[in-house]
Amino acid sequence: MSAGTGERALHDCRAAFSATLLELAREDERVVAVCNDSVGSSGLGEFAAELPDRLINVGIAEQTMVGVGAGLAGGGRVPFVCAAAPFLTGRALEQIKADVAYSRANVKLCGMSPGLAYGPLGPTHHSIEDLAWTRALADLTVVVPADPAETAEAVRWALAHDGPVFLRIGRTPVPELAPHVPFTPGRAAVLRQGADITLIGTGTTVAIVLAAAERLAARGIGARVLNMSTVSPLDERAVLDAAEETGRIVTVEEHTVRGGLGGAVAETVVTHRPVPMRILGVPGVFAPTGSPRFLFEHFGLTAAGAERAALELLGPVT
Repeated sequence: MSAGTGERALHDCRAAFSATLLELAREDERVVAVCNDSVGSSGLGEFAAELPDRLINVGIAEQTMVGVGAGLAGGGRVPFVCAAAPFLTGRALEQIKADVAYSRANVKLCGMSPGLAYGPLGPTHHSIEDLAWTRALADLTVVVPADPAETAEAVRWALAHDGPVFLRIGRTPVPELAPHVPFTPGRAAVLRQGADITLIGTGTTVAIVLAAAERLAARGIGARVLNMSTVSPLDERAVLDAAEETGRIVTVEEHTVRGGLGGAVAETVVTHRPVPMRILGVPGVFAPTGSPRFLFEHFGLTAAGAERAALELLGPVT
């Protein structure tokens, strides 16, 4: 996905995820991986080769997979439960709710290839509802890393954290963010200062809003950019500061506009500090079949699309 992110080298965050998980497993015998016949797509090939006794492949049985993870957590292990995001969240949502979140099991749910990454496979494989489903659950931290470095930091944090976590691990290649701001759970990272408007992204869209801010700067408009890597719990202070200090907010997400990042930000804004907003994402429809790049452009999830949304909020600029 390069629409509006410049010519920088792009990276698949799954590589950082798998390398970090294997590194942690070498150091901590509690770490195990559980998957649903997804060793390759979850990047667990090296893990399986080096630590075969600590990889449990349940086959295409996602509900069982989550239950096995909860059982392993009850026995003192730290399971990283890996599966394509639409099937992990869609098929096993009851188990995620009851066996993991409600039970506060120390399970790390890893939604691989979320959003529009499986674009050519169509709506059955698009994972554009997973943030809405997971952030609605109490006691489940929802993290969406924006680049490989943040992915590695989030995996390390997840192991250290005692409690359930949902990690949304992107497949769509993204650039390394600059400047790099260390991952802090529950805190938004300010990647660019600005006083005229705030652009908020998460995961793959952070690079997009940074590129949009550059386009706006060429017009003399200062855009604040937030990387909202934790969608639940949301950094409400950062959102309210943005509302108070910039007066307008645009959110961009690889997700339906219903209930994801934009919904979380809007809930905070409308309750405490109402300001004009635009929520960019999949507009409440099933996405068509096509490449991720086509789908991003189709729905305006590009630097140009975010720029247009910002200009609409700003109105005529003198």
